[in-house]
Amino acid sequence: MGRGCRSSMSAGLILLASAALGLGACALATDEAPGVRWKLEEGRWTADKANAWYAQQRWLAGANFVPSTASNQLEMWQADTFDPKTIDRELGWAAGIGFNCMRVFLHDMAWKADPAGFEKRVDEYLSIADRHGIKTLFVIFDSCWDPRPQLGPQKEPVPFVHNSRWVQSPHIDLLKDPSRYDELKTYVTAILRRFKDDNRVLGWDLLNEPGNFSLNYDEGWKLKDKEAAHLILLGKAFDWAREVHPSQPLTAGPWVNVGGRTSPVAPLDKLMLERSDVITFHTYDKLPAMQKAVDWLKNLGRPIICSEYMSRGSGSTFGTITPYLKEQNIGAINWGLVNGRSQTVYPWDSWKKKYTEEPNPWFHDVFRKDGAPYLADETALIQKLTGADK
Repeated sequence: MGRGCRSSMSAGLILLASAALGLGACALATDEAPGVRWKLEEGRWTADKANAWYAQQRWLAGANFVPSTASNQLEMWQADTFDPKTIDRELGWAAGIGFNCMRVFLHDMAWKADPAGFEKRVDEYLSIADRHGIKTLFVIFDSCWDPRPQLGPQKEPVPFVHNSRWVQSPHIDLLKDPSRYDELKTYVTAILRRFKDDNRVLGWDLLNEPGNFSLNYDEGWKLKDKEAAHLILLGKAFDWAREVHPSQPLTAGPWVNVGGRTSPVAPLDKLMLERSDVITFHTYDKLPAMQKAVDWLKNLGRPIICSEYMSRGSGSTFGTITPYLKEQNIGAINWGLVNGRSQTVYPWDSWKKKYTEEPNPWFHDVFRKDGAPYLADETALIQKLTGADK
């Protein structure tokens, strides 16, 4: 994706985003960020502290989790649709195959509408997960899918369409106005202060896939504008979170061709790699791409967690990827646990291609709604790798 100094990005966004990374405006617009400062420790945990923390964890294996009765983050966390019985049942299935961590998405609008109730529900979720021996990596903001979330009852999922009701955080109207970003600080600091010393929390993932641009919705701006906005917001999110001094690590993960776009390094990747305590990343590619990403990220000398992988149709499978991650002592968090209202058994192309029945193979997810494994060989492998077969 070529960048040029003749950008349509507003001058204000260019200057603000450049300042967030210490770059000139033209350098940001052309993606010419300096190389990653691999050994940088100022403003984050030292590598020794991060590695000591990781040594105290079991090998991390788990899934990105939303209960099967929720189509998105709002449906998971709003009082009327919060479903602890389903959460308990489905996390029990996860624990049964040895999963010990979940990555779970929060939402700023759900918190703002009901701060005390939201935090109580988060605490209840954590108690359920803890009973099953599961820690949680919470995601604070998200760049993916519908840019205009609305509180209240959520629309029914579009039949046979992948993640048809998933929503971004914050709302795009706020995201387009950097002068409003400080409105989000109270949300970030309130959540972290409430749970900053809670050993049920694995860590804090501050922004999922920054710069991810949905072609299935009219976001009303260009990719380069969104990347610049997220550069500012993510920088602020790290600052806000650091003010709280959580006992758990902070992170945000590169997700575009990790290990492949290194000359130059994308500004967002540079920010994430230089400010994270532990390193997270995503890839849904086959094993060679996974290996390339890991080899590059090892330059940081910090713990590494793959916080999204496993899309059977693209060749990222439990059979090909998970044994490698275990061998390398890299955390493995796949996308999806139980087939449900998020409909991620359907592939990304279901937004354009019509499906009328369950795809073969499933794209994501591990269990059917009744708890039966989609593929028994997969869950047997996971049990072997996690030691749950003993």
